[in-house]
Parts: sequence; C-alpha cells; structure tokens
Amino acid sequence: MNNSWKVTLPCTRAEAEALTDDMGALADMSVPPVLMTSEIEEDNPQRWQVDAYFEGKPSRQAIAALRALVPGSADIPPQIEKLPDEDWLTMSQRGLEPVIAGRFHVRNRAEDPVPPGMRSFLIGAGRAFGTGQHETTGGCLAMLDRCRSIGMRFGNIADIGTGTGLLAFAAMDLWPRAYATASDIDPASVEVTGVNAEINGIALGGHPGCLAVFHAAGVDHDAIIARAPYDLLMANILAGPLIELAPALCALVEPGGTIILAGLLDTQADDVLAAYRTQGMRLADHMERGQWPTLRLRKRPPIGWRRPRRWDVRNIGEAPGFGSW
Repeated sequence: MNNSWKVTLPCTRAEAEALTDDMGALADMSVPPVLMTSEIEEDNPQRWQVDAYFEGKPSRQAIAALRALVPGSADIPPQIEKLPDEDWLTMSQRGLEPVIAGRFHVRNRAEDPVPPGMRSFLIGAGRAFGTGQHETTGGCLAMLDRCRSIGMRFGNIADIGTGTGLLAFAAMDLWPRAYATASDIDPASVEVTGVNAEINGIALGGHPGCLAVFHAAGVDHDAIIARAPYDLLMANILAGPLIELAPALCALVEPGGTIILAGLLDTQADDVLAAYRTQGMRLADHMERGQWPTLRLRKRPPIGWRRPRRWDVRNIGEAPGFGSW
C-alpha cells in the first residue's frame, strides 16, 4: 500500500533556484523528502512552487522545516495531499513532454522516443534551472540553431548561469571543436551539470571539445576571466542580474563577438538592451517565444579594429588565455 504524501508551497524563483542538497532539518529525517520546483505562471517569472514528496504523512516539524527553505511562503497555508497508489516520481514528471527547438530535442525521461535526425539531450527535472521546459531555454536553443544555420562559427564559448548545462551542451554540439566554459552561482547546478554531462556524453575538462565548469557568482572566477576573450557568451538569467552584469559580461567578449541573452520579459527588453548598448553592443537578432524574448547582440569593433587572430584548435592543451593567442 502506497503511503506517499505531497506538500506544496509557493516560492520565488530565487528561492527555487537556491534549493540544494543542504535541506536543513529535512535531511535529518530517516527518509528525507524529494523536492521538485516548477514555475506557476509563464508571464510572472517570480511565481514558483516547491513540491515536497514524503514517504509517510509529514509531521508539523517536517512542514515547518520545509517552510524554512522558502520563507516567502510564511503566511500561506501549505497544500497537503495523500498520493494515490502510483509511483510519485512518474506522477511528478507526467506532462513534461519533450521540447523541440530548432534541431534540438530535450527530454526529461529516458524512455521518450527521439525523432530521427534530431540531437537529443536527456535533462532530468530536478534541482537546477534549465530543463528545456521554459520558453527562455527553448528560445536560446532556437537562437543557437539559427546561428549555426546562417554560418556563424565560434571557437571559445561561455555559458554564464548554466543551470543544468543544457545550453553549453547544445553549443558544443554545434561547434564541437570549441573551448567551452560554464558557470553557476549555485553549487548544486555545478554538480547537476557534471552529472548531465556524463549522461549526455559531454567530456569535461579544459581542452577543445570539453566543458570546463566553475562555481562562480557571475564571472567572478579567475579561470573564467583567464579563458577570455569569448566569441560567444550566453546568459539565461533574470533581467536584473543581466543588467547588473552587463559591464563584466561585455568585457569578456572579443570585438565582433556575440552575446545571447534570455530570462527577461518583453517588457524588460528595452532596459536590458540599454545596459548593453552602453557597453558597445548592438542588437543583431531577436526571437520571441510567448512573452519571453531571446536577444542576440554583437560587440561593435573599435575604430581601426582588425579581426583578432584565432587560436589554433589543433594545438591540444592550449586554452585561451594561457598563451594560445
């Protein structure tokens, strides 16, 4: 007889992304609950919820410990329900249909069939943002596909705020000989990216065709700075951090280089664009999925600019920023 219970509480996106393996008092339970987060409203990026799956009816202490993880729900009563005699994990992931964006197919379940001719990634629903279900992630995948379709080539790629690692994986599939760097402020995301890399056959490391992953707030990491300049930088985060990080992100991109931005609503696009235009960027392309635009920006070359000499990807072991120019 199944004795599984689910407790649901609202939370902010920041609270959802902050959930890690450090579960506070919940970790002391004999069978800790499994936590899963999801967005409630597509047009309100701050409204999320956390579902906690318990084996056995949760006690008042367990619910209080869950509340402590999402303090924004302090005044809202939790939704508590006993689950039917069915595997709760299957129930929780039901409805997460595979996402198709350009040539990419993103599935959350290994058993989902892969359409012929598509590059499929298996990204399980869980602790990190970027499973492909949200319009911002799908928009970035579609923009990467368009870049490749129009003949753009990149040799040094960065994915800032990588979440599950999906965007970095997709870019590496399109430009397999490039150096690739990914970072996230959440240590759980760094761990998840490593797991997803293994599942999807992505090599980790600092060589061409490998992904180097770092735990960092924005680009505040010596290795991220040392591996610059990048000719493609992606950031799928919120509008506020995008604006705040504009000087730092643009400084790491070479003249003529590309930045792909997402995570903003269409009502926020003008403010984000203004922040990047002051850093010498111009809007080269944009796509919209619902109310979520994806922006492709190009760094204006200075007067008298000459195209920088590219590193030779045949020099295995020579990473950008370490004498390969």
